[in-house]
Parts: sequence; C-alpha cells; structure tokens
Amino acid sequence: MWLGADSVWAQEKPDTGQTQPAPAPAATPAPAAKPGGAKQGAATAAVTEQQDLQKAIEQASNDRAALMHNLLDFLKKYPQSSQRPQIYRAIVESSLQLRDFTTATEYAERMVALNPEDLSINQLSVQLLDRYGDAAGWRRAANYCTRMLDIIHREPVKGKSPRQSSAQFEKDKQHDVASILLVRGRLYQKLNEPQNAQRDFEGSYKMAPGSTAAERLGELAEIRKDWPTAIHEYALAFALTDGLQGSASRPEVRKKLGNVWRLAHGSEDGLGDYVLRAIDEAMAAGVDPKPARNKGLKDPMEFLLRKAPDGPAFALAEAKGKVLVLNFWTTWCGPCREWEPHFEKVAGHFLGREKEVVFLEVNCDEDEALVGPYLAEVKPRTTVVFADGLDELLHVNSFPTTLILSRTGKIAYRTEGFDPEGRDQTLIDSIDGAIIH
Repeated sequence: MWLGADSVWAQEKPDTGQTQPAPAPAATPAPAAKPGGAKQGAATAAVTEQQDLQKAIEQASNDRAALMHNLLDFLKKYPQSSQRPQIYRAIVESSLQLRDFTTATEYAERMVALNPEDLSINQLSVQLLDRYGDAAGWRRAANYCTRMLDIIHREPVKGKSPRQSSAQFEKDKQHDVASILLVRGRLYQKLNEPQNAQRDFEGSYKMAPGSTAAERLGELAEIRKDWPTAIHEYALAFALTDGLQGSASRPEVRKKLGNVWRLAHGSEDGLGDYVLRAIDEAMAAGVDPKPARNKGLKDPMEFLLRKAPDGPAFALAEAKGKVLVLNFWTTWCGPCREWEPHFEKVAGHFLGREKEVVFLEVNCDEDEALVGPYLAEVKPRTTVVFADGLDELLHVNSFPTTLILSRTGKIAYRTEGFDPEGRDQTLIDSIDGAIIH
C-alpha cells in the first residue's frame, strides 16, 4: 500500500495525539576544527552548534515538555540548522504527546516546506489541519491533498515492490487516490464548496466504492432536497458499511435513510425492498468485471469453457452427438454442496459409457479465487469447468441447477434446487431417455 492500511486516509479520522514518543534527534558529531581562516571559523561554528544541540537533548532527559522547549530555543539560535527535519519531527512528536496541537500543526507544515514530495509528511499536515485548523488551514490542507494526488499519479509502476504484482500496485494506487479524494471532499464541505465536494466524493466512489463516500453524497443530495438521490446514496452506504473503522456507521445511515424515505414517501413502506436492491448494486460495484467469454454465441456446443481452477480449455464441441449433463453450482451454495455427491453417484452409474454421455460440473462463482480451495477440499471426480457465459445462455438463475442437453444440444431435462428423495433415480432415468432418443 502507498499510505498503509491503517493510515488516516483509511480511518478518515485524524490523530488525537496518542502517538508513541519518537526518540529525540541525535546530535551528529561535528568535524574537528582545522586551521585555515574562514574554514576554521565554519568548522568551529559547526562544533558549537552540535554541542548546543547535544546539550539541549541531554538537559531535557525524558521530559517531553522540556525537550520541546529546548529544541524551540535551539532553533531560535540556529534557524538554518542542517538538522531541522529531525528537530521539526521531534517537536511534532512532543507537542502531540502534550496535546499542543497548534505547535504540532505549525511544525508539521514546516516539515512539508522542507520536503514537499514526502507523502507521509503531507498526510500528517492534512490530518492536523483537518482537525484543528481554521478555514485558511483547511484550504492549505486541500492543496496538500492535491499535491499528494499528483505525487501518486506520477509514480511509475517500476517503483513497486518486487513482491507486488503490477495489478495490485495499480489497485493500491486507486484505493489511495480514493481515500485522498474523500478527505479533500470533506475539506471542501467545510469550506462550503459543495460542487468541489461532490466532484471529489463521486471520484472517490468511482475509484473504490465505499460507504463513507456514498454517505457524503447522500448528505449533499439531502441538503439540495434531492430526495431520490439522497435515498439512493444512503441505501448504498447502508449496504456497503462493514462496521470497520473508517466506514459509515450503519445505525446512523439507517436513520438518515429512513428520514429521507419518509420525506419522499410519507412512510417507510417499500424501503426494505429498495435496500435489498441497493445491496445487489453495491455487491456488483465491488466485483471486478469478468472478461466476456463466448460472447454472442447461441449454440452451447460452440462454447469453449475453462477447466477449473486453472486447467486448459474444454470445448463443448467434443461432446457433440453425446448427451451432456450439466450441474451448475457455486462455492457459497449449501444445497450445491449437498447435491454434489449425488451428482457424482449418478455420473458413476454411467461409468464406461463416455461415448454416449458427458458429465460436467459448471462453476458460477463471481470470485473465481474461491474455487481452487473448495475443489481441494471436495475433490470431485467429475470434470469441473467455469460457466464462462453458459449459465446466462441457458437461463440459470438459482443453484444448484441440473440440465440435460440432448445429442442435438437442446434442453431435455431441467431441475433446480436439491431434494434427496428420488432425485438420483429421476436423473438417471432422464439421462437414459435422452441417450435412447
């Protein structure tokens, strides 16, 4: 991750001053003075400066307030000290411990001035200004956010860790951009710039759909009295919130959603069905779209399916002229797990008749990463393939669904769900019937 999973961007809450104390800046040994006019004078001054810094640190001992006071006095005497970055950081750390947020904010911004390309320092300044700043401070914080976005966009993929894939690198960048847009959008809200806030919240949601961005968009719509949009955004926020730190509060979002629904409809009638549709929409938004496979094909026997979890392609044309028995299932479906050994038993009944009938277990999971571990546990003997659009062509909408395709590729038998009473024999009889005809 660019900013870290536990960063302020993920939490959307600034530091409250409970930072662990950082060690005081170490006084770097100064070079010994050498004879030689101006050079000798400079070397002597450097020695004196380092001695004064060491004295400031030692006199403070473990007293954080004394350390901050001594370092501030040192900077008055040596305002251009080469150790300013370390000294500024020590002052910020100390002032946070002492809950002196004014000093912490001032020196965090001084750190930004020294290292404007440092993401963590910009982040710290935004964090403090967001919580403790005034309108002018919020404006500067928004500018720091803009700088951070520019830094992230400029970072090439070659800068990633060798242990990180290019795809994951780009995904992490997207999440960081989404988090920064969310913070900047809130700053624009504070600055009473709703159009800029709307733009940032929409950009954040597009990059990484999340409950907080949706809730903020709902708030803006509610202020405009745009009830349909407010309802839609609050419903998405309710569906997406996961209870983790940084996500929207489900009870609070529920209150907001109920309020705007009543304002629009007079009661909460119909709200439950609306929320269920919002949950479906939110789930779809969080799933990476699969590539369209076998797009436009109308004949099942033209389909090319991938063997699961990562095997070669399986052409259904190989089953042409045979009866094809298909079991559509998912890893999350309890009845599918119950039906699987029965389907295996039926397939075993036709062992040795491979020239007449082919059995396939067809996985329909959106997240295909779940399939490998599931198969390693269940160890089916029947060939397992991914649906790759076959489920849509054959209108499979519930699981498990078992289909028999005749020798000509037409549906000869269809059953949905799992009923152990007599299902095995019914399927066997239907397969025999399809083979005969």
